[in-house]
Amino acid sequence: MKKIFSIAILLTTILSFGQKPCVLDTDVTDSLGTYKSTKSYQIFERSFAGNSTRIFFSLASDNGIIALDFQLIQQSEDFIKAFCIDKNTKLYLQLNNGKIVTLLHAGKDTCGTLVRNEKGNNRLTHGTFVFAKENYEDLKTSKVTFMRVSANGETIDYPFKTEFTSELDNIKYEPENYFIDYLKCVDN
Repeated sequence: MKKIFSIAILLTTILSFGQKPCVLDTDVTDSLGTYKSTKSYQIFERSFAGNSTRIFFSLASDNGIIALDFQLIQQSEDFIKAFCIDKNTKLYLQLNNGKIVTLLHAGKDTCGTLVRNEKGNNRLTHGTFVFAKENYEDLKTSKVTFMRVSANGETIDYPFKTEFTSELDNIKYEPENYFIDYLKCVDN
């Protein structure tokens, strides 16, 4: 009996430490409904020859409608070409189980904001993408291995890493597990 009790405690401890905690950036309930959003999480980073690209995700639930906030931050000493997101923009997530989840842009059309500073040019592009409830169930159990963004006849591919340590903040990120770890935080 002692062995069974010890094994049960060990398994409970391992499982509780293995799960990512839900850290919400916003959690509001009022007369209009409920809104939750997770903190921003770095999904992709590439730095080469003075140019860098970073992508951040955050999940939001607005009265039960789940959305993905997408931020693309580009830095370069040279001019950065605009990458426009409009109503026809699609974001494709390829899962480890072979399925592909498609998200549609649901926000305002934007070509980002260009900001110059002493280090060069910075372009911030933001988009909000939504998917149907039945479209994201696989994200809860299968890792994302690849992302494709299709906008204005241009397609850009971003392979997901199992993990990486960001040059920006020296924090370890696990992009493949993002939805497995954080979708439960906004899914009611």
